[in-house]
Amino acid sequence: MRHLLVPRYVDRIARTGSLRSAAEELGITPSALNRRILSIEEELGVEIFERHPSGLRPNIAGEILLKHFRDQLAGIEQVKSSIADLSGMRAGHINIATTREIVQYFLPALIKQHLTDFPAVTFGVDLLERGEAELSLVDHTNDIAIVFEPLRMKELQPVYAGEQQMYCVMSDKHQLAGKKDVKIYECLDFPLLLPRRPEGIRRMLDISAEKIGATLEPVLESNSLDLLRLMSQDSQALSFCLAINLRPNLEQDNLTAIPLHTPGIAPGALIAGHLRGRTLPVAAARFLELVNKELSSRFFSKS
Repeated sequence: MRHLLVPRYVDRIARTGSLRSAAEELGITPSALNRRILSIEEELGVEIFERHPSGLRPNIAGEILLKHFRDQLAGIEQVKSSIADLSGMRAGHINIATTREIVQYFLPALIKQHLTDFPAVTFGVDLLERGEAELSLVDHTNDIAIVFEPLRMKELQPVYAGEQQMYCVMSDKHQLAGKKDVKIYECLDFPLLLPRRPEGIRRMLDISAEKIGATLEPVLESNSLDLLRLMSQDSQALSFCLAINLRPNLEQDNLTAIPLHTPGIAPGALIAGHLRGRTLPVAAARFLELVNKELSSRFFSKS
């Protein structure tokens, strides 16, 4: 819709921080885009971007205008989705913010299922850190956030809230492999392969160690959960994962997973939701319903 061109121009410049990059993404020349911005500033009587050698950044007036424009863009997406749903098309675009634990197995399988059922729906998935995922809902970059141990509950309206069992992953020949469960103090005698902070798994492990007066000293830290798991093969090293990203058929990698027993510590929370106070477009709302249904059937729900 042509009346949304200006909001899209301003939004794209704010996201890229660069006139040239925004122009490339929008398919127009930088000079044409600059003229449009100067025209908006002339009409408002104020500048909306601060010009720096490194690029452009919205000033206070720009932030006010940007929020209005992003609300407009989000609103039109909701309208388009509702019209598509009314006509039986079940079309729309869904933007999801998530963290590494969810993107490994759960989310890809669910998106595949949804695309089979509703091929006119498209997706965008951002892999973000805790805190960043929730914050991306505020400017409508994403519609849905699925996060383990979120940092910013103020912005997040939960639809699903459930506990996640943590597992210790090890070689199937490891001396702890035959146990019913393992405790954190038992893990301290072996090399530890840990996610980097601020990963939710690392937070729960740190809390468990602090409870017994210990400090975790990993031999390897990484934000790749796959790397940590594979480093446990044919070694004494231990890695950790949640139920939601527990790989099926671990035995194919000569690995096993034992529940981590953490007495006195509440299990970490997996939250799926949207921006508090926002009405989601129909396509995003239906997918979030599917997320809630699937998580509720597989894991304990607090909601």
